[in-house]
Amino acid sequence: MLTVSNVAKAYGSQPLFEQVSLQINRGERLALVGPNGAGKSTLFRLILGDEEPDDGQVSMERRASLGHLAQETAEVDDATVLDLALAISPEMAKARAGLRQPESSEAYHQALHQIAELDGYELEPKAKRILSGLAFREHDFEKPAAKLSGGWIMRAHLARLLVMEPDLLMLDEPTNHLDLESVGWFQQYLQSYPGAILMISHDRAFLNALVDGILELRNRRLHRYRGNYNDFLVERDARRDQHLSAYRNQQKQIDTLQRFADRFRAKASKASQAQSKLREIDRMEKIEAPEDDAPTISIKFPQPARGGQHPIKLTQVHHAYGDLTVYRGIDFSVERGERIVLVGPNGAGKSTLLKLLAGVLPLQQGERLLGHNIRVGYFAQNRVDNLNPRQTVLEEALSIEHPCPEQMTRTVLGSFLFRGDAVFKHVAVLSGGEKTRLALVKQLLDPPNLLLMDEPTTHLDMASIDALTEALNQYQGTLVFISHDVHFIRSIATKTLHISAGNLTLYAGGYDYYLDKSRATSETAGLVAGDQLTDSRPPTSAKDVDAPKQSVFKTKEQKKAEARERQARAEKRKAARKHVDRLEREITSLEERQHTLTNQLEDPNLYSGGGDVMELNRELIAITETLEKLNHTWESAAAELAAIDAE
Repeated sequence: MLTVSNVAKAYGSQPLFEQVSLQINRGERLALVGPNGAGKSTLFRLILGDEEPDDGQVSMERRASLGHLAQETAEVDDATVLDLALAISPEMAKARAGLRQPESSEAYHQALHQIAELDGYELEPKAKRILSGLAFREHDFEKPAAKLSGGWIMRAHLARLLVMEPDLLMLDEPTNHLDLESVGWFQQYLQSYPGAILMISHDRAFLNALVDGILELRNRRLHRYRGNYNDFLVERDARRDQHLSAYRNQQKQIDTLQRFADRFRAKASKASQAQSKLREIDRMEKIEAPEDDAPTISIKFPQPARGGQHPIKLTQVHHAYGDLTVYRGIDFSVERGERIVLVGPNGAGKSTLLKLLAGVLPLQQGERLLGHNIRVGYFAQNRVDNLNPRQTVLEEALSIEHPCPEQMTRTVLGSFLFRGDAVFKHVAVLSGGEKTRLALVKQLLDPPNLLLMDEPTTHLDMASIDALTEALNQYQGTLVFISHDVHFIRSIATKTLHISAGNLTLYAGGYDYYLDKSRATSETAGLVAGDQLTDSRPPTSAKDVDAPKQSVFKTKEQKKAEARERQARAEKRKAARKHVDRLEREITSLEERQHTLTNQLEDPNLYSGGGDVMELNRELIAITETLEKLNHTWESAAAELAAIDAE
């Protein structure tokens, strides 16, 4: 369907890539990966025809359609959200614009006729379903798109592509502007997408769930791998090992031949043999030395001052935006050392809660209490606005309240890909991703002991996400954050707070724990709801209607038997409920002890103060094993309770 043949591209004297070839067939799902500056976006532009290659050819199968979602949003006119989602062609966009003319006008009636010819009325329900999946509400459909933020306009453009269903769907960082729930919906939708997909993404979990091949741009060449992103990492390492082994073996062979020639070329009896060895070296197809990745730097990040056991507490907090009440009398507290991720549907109030915790939103009712010696840091979505464009990267990193030594500052900047002369670039010329990285560096060089982060991985590449993950795993303070990157969440979060309709539900485990527990709860609720629906349904068949009616009068024996059955069922349910509650209390208690032991074993003072490390380790291992058994028991008990409810 798409063929890229021996394409080369350079800017000035700097070659970006050369001899790049690629074949994409119908139904394939590929991810384009590579380090910053490798040329991923440039290759996209060559495929789209926005730029011409210096050499080679890009060709698309005749009649094959292509759709592209760029990283940055395009300008919109006065089109509504639904208009934008249905603008799958210039003709359709023009026809939808005609509907904004007076209904009595000829242009309006022509637009109606053209929309019918383009099957626009059949596509409208599909567009609305897709918009809903991307978290638009029904009352948003007729809103002018120009009044929305850039992220929401990008969602509308994404909806347009999904309505269009091109044969080749090209996506450049499609999850950047989506929340966690929308990413889940989008991922599920793409799993059954009928066309081919080529995407650039730094969301590992998203790639692992979707792609069956990886295209890596590295060292001016394109390398193809089968499988998802995790498969690619394994195969890439294996290829590098093979390459390095072959290179070393050839270098040994060359060294042996060269030493023979150097030793005997001056001897008349051996001169011809020496020349033969040199010609053998010349005839070899030389293996290029493998270019290593940028060296991995082991960094000890600065740590915050120790704070109180309860860093922050909200009591009976109320918040509303006009007539829209987000929270009514909520209580929420955080314990020292916790790493809590906020999850929930779009608009549930995750960012609002983070702002209330940070103190950037005034409390309309209730109380916000900070613990002893607590210093709060808030990493907001608009954090780059606080950077000074006139300063260099290094100057900006040193401009914090408690600056680190310059050498350490440069080391941390290096881990976030500001290496060499890049630290002398002015902030004004940095890209969005580079500004995000710099803002992160500033936060991590002078960390608070309560860190609140709203989508910290947006616009970061995988190397930067890895650096942030390493820093946060070292971080000894308390962390509450929002993210749509599942891999990042799984790497960091130890607790999960689900927010929905103003209600907060805390799960004493990471993201997978939350998914397991919430799924079990949903299934139990579904069984109960299904039972109620079944019992209350009206007759739906002639057999139901025509069945002979039973007498409405019951004997005393029947009544006693039914009463005994009800009592037995109630006692059985009560015992099952009691068992489930007891298990949940026991699991919660053990998880709290597990958390305490982990914190004790991570405390360096334990090892210098003569603490019983072995005893603590043994207790932690025993608790971990017990928790695993108890969770299995809880799942069986919850299923038994659901079955009793369904009887």
